[in-house]
Amino acid sequence: MEMKDFNKYVSIYKDQLDKGNIQKAYTGLVKYVMKLKTIFAKDLSDKFTIGNILRGYMDYTYFYFSNDYLKKNKLKFGLVLNHEKMRFEIWLLGQTIDIQKKYWKLLKTTEWNKDKTEMPKYSVIETVLVENPDFNNLELLTEKIKNRAIQISDEITDYLKTIN
Repeated sequence: MEMKDFNKYVSIYKDQLDKGNIQKAYTGLVKYVMKLKTIFAKDLSDKFTIGNILRGYMDYTYFYFSNDYLKKNKLKFGLVLNHEKMRFEIWLLGQTIDIQKKYWKLLKTTEWNKDKTEMPKYSVIETVLVENPDFNNLELLTEKIKNRAIQISDEITDYLKTIN
């Protein structure tokens, strides 16, 4: 990026910040993901260990969750708010790039990767939990995210157990 373009982008960024909407939306989204993490830790502590919130760079806000089987295989799930697409996703991640490549080979032809021709940048699987979240009904949204996360993480884990 050329410096003149950078100055232009910074000017647009500052104009948007001056309006105040971006800060309010971002803060609200991060607080909501923090609430999700707390609910997962409370409701699913018998099933998963829950990691800390990671905020990314206004691209993703997420937390990890795992269990003994996943840890043993150097894997974990991420519950991800994809800011650009404004949707919630579940990712299967490997501890190292070699682990991710190993599992990509095993999982690239599964239903979870049906639209992918190459391994995602940060994960092995990236699957949508909630496509168009309704932030005006957080209680219903939370239940939908939690139920879909349990369903999909169970499906992926059960599948992994059959191929590992």
